Amino acid sequence: MTASISTQIWCSMTFAQRLHALRKERGLTQKALAELCGTHTTQIQRYESGETQPNLDALRKLALGLHVSADLLVFDEDERGPDTSDLKLAFEAVSDFDDEDREMVKKLIIGLILQHQNKKLTAGLRDETRTPPARAAG
Repeated sequence: MTASISTQIWCSMTFAQRLHALRKERGLTQKALAELCGTHTTQIQRYESGETQPNLDALRKLALGLHVSADLLVFDEDERGPDTSDLKLAFEAVSDFDDEDREMVKKLIIGLILQHQNKKLTAGLRDETRTPPARAAG
């Protein structure tokens, strides 16, 4: 998150407004940002006016040119993170771990996600085999 734009204001902004605010905050003209992104000034104008949205490649170039994550341009501050405070606190604690311990936590989480997905998939398959076949209309 940028330090100069308050969270409340940032969350109510559209992509076009965020792009404009970040460009201004970085002290860039539309022309300078276009040059950094390898595009035309008119394309930056279209993005900032909300007339058009960038494709994935253009979004990547904008993020790189502005030195921010694409998430910052697209999502509200808390839109991508855990939605419960206990998970947020847990992930904050994990961020203090050394690289080896963070990798272990990552593997544990991935394992749990795969286990959960497998459980849902096998439950769905069991439900399909229990469903009686539809009767033909007679």
